[in-house]
Amino acid sequence: MQKRLFLLISLVCFAHLAYPQKPKAGKEFVPAWAKTVVWYQIFPERFADGDISNNPTIENLKGADPADLPKVWQIHPWGSDWYELQSYEKQNGEPEMWKHLLRRRYGGDLQGIINKLPYLKELGITAIYLNPVFDSPSLHKYDGASYHHIDPNFGPDPAGDREMMKKENPLDAKTWVWTKADELALKLIEEAHKLGMKIIFDGVFNHMGINSFAFQDVLKNQEKSPYKDWFNIKSWDNAEKGTKFEYEGWFGVKSLPEIREDANGIVASPKEYIFNATRRWMNPKNKGTKYGIDGWRLDVAFCVAHAFWKDWRKLVRSINKQAYLTAEIVDTPEKVKPYMQGDEFDGEMNYNFAFTCAEFFFNPAESRISATEFDKKLQELRELYPQGVAYTSMNLFGSHDANRIGSHIVNRGVGKYRDWGNYYGLSQATNNPKYSPRKPSAEDIKLQKLFVLMQMTYVGAPMVYYGDEVGMWGSNDPDCRKPMIWSDKTYQDEVYNADGKTTHAPDKVEINQELLAFYKQMIGIRNKYKELQTGGYRTRIADNEKDMFIFQRGNIIVVINNSDKEIKHQINYLHRGYKNLLTDEVFKTGSIIPFTLPAKSGVIFKRM
Repeated sequence: MQKRLFLLISLVCFAHLAYPQKPKAGKEFVPAWAKTVVWYQIFPERFADGDISNNPTIENLKGADPADLPKVWQIHPWGSDWYELQSYEKQNGEPEMWKHLLRRRYGGDLQGIINKLPYLKELGITAIYLNPVFDSPSLHKYDGASYHHIDPNFGPDPAGDREMMKKENPLDAKTWVWTKADELALKLIEEAHKLGMKIIFDGVFNHMGINSFAFQDVLKNQEKSPYKDWFNIKSWDNAEKGTKFEYEGWFGVKSLPEIREDANGIVASPKEYIFNATRRWMNPKNKGTKYGIDGWRLDVAFCVAHAFWKDWRKLVRSINKQAYLTAEIVDTPEKVKPYMQGDEFDGEMNYNFAFTCAEFFFNPAESRISATEFDKKLQELRELYPQGVAYTSMNLFGSHDANRIGSHIVNRGVGKYRDWGNYYGLSQATNNPKYSPRKPSAEDIKLQKLFVLMQMTYVGAPMVYYGDEVGMWGSNDPDCRKPMIWSDKTYQDEVYNADGKTTHAPDKVEINQELLAFYKQMIGIRNKYKELQTGGYRTRIADNEKDMFIFQRGNIIVVINNSDKEIKHQINYLHRGYKNLLTDEVFKTGSIIPFTLPAKSGVIFKRM
């Protein structure tokens, strides 16, 4: 049994525990609701298969990496050992594991997400961020064929949708049809809203895929294409001049042709198309914004010029004044700052919060930062941006582009998370044989829970990456994109290593019920108390010797023991009683209470 927990604060300190500093005064540009939510990130292809009739075929893989299609292919078994090659994969005779992993499709779709909305409601989720759902041949869908249609294989009639789409003129929004998949997306939005959840889509406006209507027309018609100015074309097919068709791909990736920009950002024609697609999803069928998405997450926002984002924000806010815009900018805070000045984004995917927490909670002893260093880094992040931005930024740890939190903890001596460029490769088991694929232990999960306690009580909007709450593990892309663990599915033990040949001791794949219960409890506390959503913040103790961190938000005090030793103390309470929000234990006025705070644990107290 865990011993009684309570706050380590001296009598004098308690006497001065008034209220934490309130947010700075000034006009805010962020939507108020974005401060109050708990986000849940869903990778649609891997979340839930709600309709097996729409599952992709081998034909639907054309245009995705790897470019060459396999000889034999099928929908991958949902509960199979992640690194074990299935018989159909072995028949292709290819040694590269990455090819097999990228070709796999598990059948996740929009109906699956709709079916699982009650699960998210029970978990306490109040906002959903969907990785791309637009038409695309890949599993990740960052290689969009269009921005105005949902992927047909996410809807109930893939063949029928594709026939409908052939009749359009993509340059004329008046000709755009509403496919069955599009209609299902509107149903998802409606059902989410009924449950009190906001929902945002992923906008990938820096590049498209080679299957895009625009790029395919350029391939076919070359200089005569109406889309000839959409991409960065180096040279055209010209027998007389002896030139071949060449173009710029995003970071050299040829399957992702970059959309052309000039001094004003994305050039006129693709800009108009993006604006029309934006209107479509924010106010579908001109029925009102309550039927549309509540905002956007913008992929590689740093790769698009500021001028475009400024114009686009004006459009978005003209449609919905409370729309939320968040950016993916994995860079130093100083380089993120220009995007957060009120004329572009409201927040960011807060990787700098993740880096800082990793350095305090997870780094090996020799490279862990102290409590005072942790406090200083957090303060810098809170104060760097204009008022409100810190409160609406998505406080995450892992994502579809990072190793899962459980696996990061298992491999916490491998590289430095903040060193994103190098760490990205080091945290891929398929690239780094030293990276351990094992399941997190009970001790590892204890560290994850400590982070969750911090995440759910600190300034900013917490974001849970699908499956972290049930204990999923996996290295960086593509292993962080495993199929979700559900109680009604059967899963094989994981025994294979990343080479698909060697094995390790079996790891049982199942829901970690204790961890799930903890997430529910912490999300529930976050949702219940406004202090944790919009309240001020004040650090009370940052003790390097004891490795203890204590902060206050309104009438709530959070205590974190980050050391490897338990701490025993007794304190005297003045004026009012306090309630332990984790145990509901009440401590009344004037009592002297001894307590023990175990190693690597925390507690939350509410003044009564």
